[in-house]
Amino acid sequence: MPSGPLLTAPALLAARPTVCRQCLKAKLAATYSQRRGISRKVEKKRQIQQVAWDRKAERIQNGEEYNPWDFLKERGYVKDTAGTDKQIRELMRRKRIGAYVGVDPTAQSLHVGHLLPFMALFWLYLHGYGCNTLIGGGTAKIGDPTDRLQARDKIPRSDLTTNITKCHYQLKRIWGNVETLGARYGFQKEYMWSRALVNNSTWLNSTPFMEVVGRLFKGMRMGPLLSRDTVKRRLEENGSGMPLDEFIYPLVQAWDWWHMYSSPKDVMMQIGGSDQYGNIVSGIEAIKYLRDTEPQEELRRPDDLLNTPVGFTVPLLTDSSGAKFGKSAGNAVWLDPFLTSSFDLYGYFMRRPDADVGNLLRLLTFMPSDAIAKIMEEHSQDPSQRVAQHALAHDVVCLAHSTQMAKNAREQHQAIYAKKAGTTVSTGSTRTVELDTYPSAEPATAALATGFNPDIELPESLVLGKSMGRILYAAGLAASITDGLRLTKQQGAYVAGSPGQASATNKGMTYGDLTFTPIKNWFPADTKNFLLDGHLLILRRGKHFFRIVKMVSDEEYKASGKTYPGMPGSGKFREIKKTLDEMREEGVDLTQSEWRRMKQDLSHDMAREEAHAKGQLYMPGGSPPWPHEKP
Repeated sequence: MPSGPLLTAPALLAARPTVCRQCLKAKLAATYSQRRGISRKVEKKRQIQQVAWDRKAERIQNGEEYNPWDFLKERGYVKDTAGTDKQIRELMRRKRIGAYVGVDPTAQSLHVGHLLPFMALFWLYLHGYGCNTLIGGGTAKIGDPTDRLQARDKIPRSDLTTNITKCHYQLKRIWGNVETLGARYGFQKEYMWSRALVNNSTWLNSTPFMEVVGRLFKGMRMGPLLSRDTVKRRLEENGSGMPLDEFIYPLVQAWDWWHMYSSPKDVMMQIGGSDQYGNIVSGIEAIKYLRDTEPQEELRRPDDLLNTPVGFTVPLLTDSSGAKFGKSAGNAVWLDPFLTSSFDLYGYFMRRPDADVGNLLRLLTFMPSDAIAKIMEEHSQDPSQRVAQHALAHDVVCLAHSTQMAKNAREQHQAIYAKKAGTTVSTGSTRTVELDTYPSAEPATAALATGFNPDIELPESLVLGKSMGRILYAAGLAASITDGLRLTKQQGAYVAGSPGQASATNKGMTYGDLTFTPIKNWFPADTKNFLLDGHLLILRRGKHFFRIVKMVSDEEYKASGKTYPGMPGSGKFREIKKTLDEMREEGVDLTQSEWRRMKQDLSHDMAREEAHAKGQLYMPGGSPPWPHEKP
């Protein structure tokens, strides 16, 4: 037993050095990483999947199955490789690696040219690898200088946030379509299939600058950076030189890869466009340096095949005339249905020449090679029927938009062709269904959200002067004001902002992020805290439906002639009264009972039109018989 007086609890507290709450929280956060427990059931499933993967690797080695790397090369996805062919082939055989494709949101939509690197990634997903799509919310602030003689224009905050939001939900919808198309062609989803959609702004905004300088910049040499073709051209041909942020862009992109490489995602492969080879090589050099100089020994990974980063680029797609693929009359062919409609996207691929369509079927669809061979054989028998072009266009629209939109576009094109040929075709409904409001009569699926235009304008008096329930109703995310208030009470809708902060003091989203916080029934004056650049409000309901609300002045909104649900003076009964008043002014002479009957008829007509617009069945209220209602 130690000698001497024992210290009581108060004495121990008094002897302890004083630590403020903020310092204590920071110390605890640095010491203890947040962890999620894994159940035995999950661990058992992973073990079973690993055994299955090892058996598959053995079958590939014995020649009983094809290697996914050989498959990618056969389909035409591989142009330049960072790493030897033998090395990549063996790595993909032995390990379920992670791979990623990144895109900077410099526009409101992806275009057809983006599909090729994504298709290579989608094929890896269908073969069981972990796949990640990265939106460069952080790197878009800089801009990739590759093959550019002039610096990119800086994107305003509200524009960048709009681009990030639209690209995020576009990729989310496309990933769902990948699984649908994969199932159609025999790829059944397995437990270990994994995919993620990430924004590099989430870690670039929170990583201390000195950590990047101390860990990464210290090991990079100026020589390789200065020897890049883009840098040399900018320094030699451009009198203004090159800004430092664009000069170090490859290192920022390399840090993205390192973040995912050192995480549980284990991303060891980067797939890029034909102009990204230099950035991929720089990333591999950076990862090897960071891996070998990891300060924490328990996190250091060995320098062997199973921990070697690799990458490859896809070829630049051109048509038989040499023109860059994905352009129509000099303009990009967008994947957003509100920028390039399903009909126009279908038509773009219908116009592909016979010499190109076979290669495009291999690159832009999930059709098996034998199915493509059969389609091309059928096409060669009567090229005028354009069988191959129809197959190509249908599958691309299925991937980019939805199966229903592809079906509608095909029927519409067939109807036009049949009309020109002097025959008739029953097309049914060929118009793309556009939703103005959140669906209440059917599940709010990603396919339905494809027809929900996210852009809307609302007046300042509404956005800053009314409750969030009214704003949700006006934006088409609630069926009524009551429904909007119910959503705010139950926190069933969301607004882009800083999570966990009160509405009165919310600082809004961090520049480049896309984060949401539940909408509550706060004071109307608090809504201004969620505006981006003072005029943009992003709302969401469910997983797929969102609105990008642009706030305009009341004068500008009135001059546009637009109306919104719940707008004062635009109610149903006001419109009925206006119609009846106009009839009276025109001298229509009816009895009092006939006027009441006329009012009732107009009320039913308006309610019926409103129900039909929402895709609902109109059931009139009151006592039968109902006027002019047929079963």
